[in-house]
Amino acid sequence: MDESTAALALAIGVRVRQERQSRRWTLDQLAEAAGVSRRMVVNVEQGAANPSVGTLLRISDALGVGLPALVEPPHPKPVKVTRQGDGAVLWSGESGGRGVLVAGTEPPDVVELWDWTLGPGDRHVSDAHTPGTRELVQVQQGTITVEIADRSVTLDTGDAVAFPGDVPHSYANPGTQPARFCLAVFEPGVGSRSRSEVVGG
Repeated sequence: MDESTAALALAIGVRVRQERQSRRWTLDQLAEAAGVSRRMVVNVEQGAANPSVGTLLRISDALGVGLPALVEPPHPKPVKVTRQGDGAVLWSGESGGRGVLVAGTEPPDVVELWDWTLGPGDRHVSDAHTPGTRELVQVQQGTITVEIADRSVTLDTGDAVAFPGDVPHSYANPGTQPARFCLAVFEPGVGSRSRSEVVGG
């Protein structure tokens, strides 16, 4: 991990530990609620892992805080400005692509705003998000292919698509030039599940 990635991993780890301890959950309880291994929770809390976006989503959903809360200070300001280059890089592709979370809202209805770049041949695969999740994509440069369940859509510069994010989906750059797109994710009702169900109490 480079320096900025390591710093982000440590910050996420601190926040996950704070949220888990504020609920008086054990590592095992969070792991079970999130559907990840205890070892993964330990690694995330220690800042030793560079977890996938999917893993961070599962953990943030289990904690009921939403993904943006894991990469921002615990008490967000009413107006939060993210300057160019200051977003949280949560995905890196083999061909230079990056998924940068640039803004987000608080639960229960979480909206995430992402700035994505896909290098030639880059592909990001996403598991199905929680029920009711919706995604909006607009291509700013190049061409991308979005696969939603069993449907594939090719988008050129300026094109946009809206689709359910609660099915498996992916974004890919089939071309020879970098592609860039803006992604908004709406995840309703984060944290609204009964905590007694989650922790078995």
